[in-house]
Amino acid sequence: MIKAAQTGLTMRAAVAAVAMGVATAVPATLAVVMPVSAQAQVFPAFRQALAEGVGESRALSAFYRENGYTEVWTGAEHAARRTALVSALSRATEHGLPAARYDLPGLLAAFNAVQTERDRGFVEARASLTFLQYARDVHSGVLEPSSVISDIVRDLPRPDPAVLMRDFVASEPVSFIRNLAPNAPEYARLYHAKRELEEVVANGGWGPQVQAGSLRPGETGGAVIALRNRLIAMGYMPRVATARYDGMMQRAVQEFQVAHGINPDGVAGNATIREINVEPQERLHNIIVAMERERWLNIPRGDRHVWVNLTDFTARIVDFDQVTFETRSVVGSRSNQTPEFSDVMDHLEINPDWTLPRSIVAEYWGALLEGGARHLNLVDGQGNVVPREFVDIGAYSPTTLPFELRQPPGPGNPLGEVKFLFPNPHAIYLHDTPSRSLFGNAVRAYSHGCIRLQDPREFAYALLAAQEADPVTYYHSIQRTGRETEVYLVTPIPVHLVYRTAFTSVDGRMNYRDDVYGRDARLYDALIRAGVEVGA
Repeated sequence: MIKAAQTGLTMRAAVAAVAMGVATAVPATLAVVMPVSAQAQVFPAFRQALAEGVGESRALSAFYRENGYTEVWTGAEHAARRTALVSALSRATEHGLPAARYDLPGLLAAFNAVQTERDRGFVEARASLTFLQYARDVHSGVLEPSSVISDIVRDLPRPDPAVLMRDFVASEPVSFIRNLAPNAPEYARLYHAKRELEEVVANGGWGPQVQAGSLRPGETGGAVIALRNRLIAMGYMPRVATARYDGMMQRAVQEFQVAHGINPDGVAGNATIREINVEPQERLHNIIVAMERERWLNIPRGDRHVWVNLTDFTARIVDFDQVTFETRSVVGSRSNQTPEFSDVMDHLEINPDWTLPRSIVAEYWGALLEGGARHLNLVDGQGNVVPREFVDIGAYSPTTLPFELRQPPGPGNPLGEVKFLFPNPHAIYLHDTPSRSLFGNAVRAYSHGCIRLQDPREFAYALLAAQEADPVTYYHSIQRTGRETEVYLVTPIPVHLVYRTAFTSVDGRMNYRDDVYGRDARLYDALIRAGVEVGA
């Protein structure tokens, strides 16, 4: 039999080793090696308990059947695996994971309480189930996002449990568990930013808030000192004693504004003061949600891909982790929110026509009844334009009209002169627009859901440069014809529509944006309900 005293000693050593940061200090004596005759007598008890313990997991049951119910965690030779698991679970909160879900104290207590082979079988099952739950969460997220917000349409890269177990058994345990988390540089930067911010919170925050509606260069006084102190605490200024809103402070304010999506005029206006006064605890919430979102995207993103951050109102082309093109964007309004998903762009249309989505036909219905909106053609199911005089529009409603409404290519077309397609069930794409004034606004949530680009021609040039020696000439040779023309990309490009209220610059500087759709607040609440704990 396994001796309880030996088992308890081993697991206490594991806890002590983790506390001291020692990864391999657990003795390899958790399970006493018994004589062959004794093993033959007690193995059925171990096997039966193990089968019962993993019975609700089809994949785990299959794994143990295939390996002949050979133990993975509870043999004397498995100390390194046990230590790696204990270490990972003890640090689960560092990843913003719900530590209580894994119940490390309960797992340790179960190991310590082992008296029989049946006990050992149940502990073996519990360790595997705990490992799989942790692996799933740290690899691809705690939540099922679409169950919280229907506009988050992510096919999460959940690891196959049986494959996970087989790969783990064949690997060095510490590195295997460490590599379960996303290996994207952004995740690592968010992880370190979270730990730094937790230290800030533990040390009392960034100091008193700025008690002023706005401050301008040249001013002095207590509010300026408070502004200076918070900028120093946040890392935007070196430690100085100036009490005047001088050039150094103005430059620091500009850096802060850039990192928070505010026009960098160097004046601490209402929007800037409001963001300055956000406490680190709230920023910590943003980072925890951002880390969860990174786990949902724990997939190859493409050496070249398009990255559209809805909260930042930007669209970027990224080549080998470097932004090679960036333009402002307009996204869906709060009543017509752009969904989050990933797909593959395979072509663009130069001189596109515009087919009105059925959801907005009602907006034009009054004009149609009065004989207006002549820029819109009625198009039947065969793609033929039907003359208006042959149709009694008043006999229909916006939902029963048996024709599509389509605007041909031209200067007034809402899609402008080019659109970029990644066919998807949401009918979302990127496109040009004649409404140029909206790009001057800081918050650009105005569309019916699609993404409008400020510099669509340049975006097209950048995409076509991979397949055309002179993309500018090629593009305009098509555009000047005025005819709708599809141009296919030789190498399709992944497109990721994301929503990040917290993200980093390559130098690790945190950037924050407003939760324009209120999604991150809902996700944070869901994470808290799932058991994620955040320091006060």
